[in-house]
Amino acid sequence: MSRLRVAGAIWDTQKFMPGFDCRTCRLALLLAAAALSPVAAQPAPEPAAAGFLPRGETLSYGVEWRLIRAGAAKLIWDPAADNGARQVKLELQSAGLVNTLYRVRDSYLAAVAGAFCTSTVSVHAEEGGRRRDTRITFDRETGKSSYLEQDLVKNTVASRKEIDISPCTHDVITALFRLRTLRLPVGETMQFPVSDGKKFAQVRVVAQESEQVKTPAGKYQAIRYEVFLFNDILYRRKGRFFVWLTDDELRVPVQIRARLQFHIGTITFQLEKQERM
Repeated sequence: MSRLRVAGAIWDTQKFMPGFDCRTCRLALLLAAAALSPVAAQPAPEPAAAGFLPRGETLSYGVEWRLIRAGAAKLIWDPAADNGARQVKLELQSAGLVNTLYRVRDSYLAAVAGAFCTSTVSVHAEEGGRRRDTRITFDRETGKSSYLEQDLVKNTVASRKEIDISPCTHDVITALFRLRTLRLPVGETMQFPVSDGKKFAQVRVVAQESEQVKTPAGKYQAIRYEVFLFNDILYRRKGRFFVWLTDDELRVPVQIRARLQFHIGTITFQLEKQERM
């Protein structure tokens, strides 16, 4: 039986890692999306001077779990796609030991209109032996969203759902860009309607503290926000979720962290590189 010693723990590679099943491995990479769930669908605080909005931007992150590098995430803002629509892209991939045990290659594309209201979301997921395509359509006129997930290996429909949403609903990715245009003072709280296509919830966001954050890309003065996603609000898992945005006109998300149950641990995304057009 093959075993590895990492961060002081002996891991049975035939059973993956302690507390790290396939769903947890996927969560480690998809939390970049989940972190972006605070969404505004109504008038919000005074917008920041968001200079990033007219231009393209690519943000690259490293993912750390249990003191090892678990993967990488790339977030791309394209304000002038080929079809004329504004788009947000998220590319996720596993790395290192996680990649050896459970390879992940996911791509996420959202089309937005108006004040970052989502029109459609398309996801292609390659996770271990799984191959899934998902499409979510947000209909502002009917106040409904439709969710369709297809199993490409079995050539079947894995999940189909329709739920009620707000007239202007954001997906979990484009919501980050809306949050970046807001100036929520430290100590203030807002609630936002959030949907991932399967569930709709009112998510509370609290601006907690201004602090310095050090990442591979540099040192930043940032504001820490806690986003109440877990504990059966949008996701059933127990945990806490934090996002750090730079305290300047660009409001760059330089760090994202999920503190989950002990058997899973803490997952951290840190900015490694930013490119602007």
